[in-house]
Amino acid sequence: MDKETIEVLAKRAGLAKALTDFPEDVRVAATQAADVAQKIRRPADPKAEPWPPMKAGTTL
Repeated sequence: MDKETIEVLAKRAGLAKALTDFPEDVRVAATQAADVAQKIRRPADPKAEPWPPMKAGTTL
């Protein structure tokens, strides 16, 4: 992720002060978040749930 994109995203997220005080930490966090986002696989069926549906009171 390039520096300009990180700055824009940090400011939109309300991290302007963190960006000013700790720019390297913000860059590292943004890079890690981008890496994790690329590893997440989207389900083939958008309606599919990754876990069983929640049902209130069935296990009480």
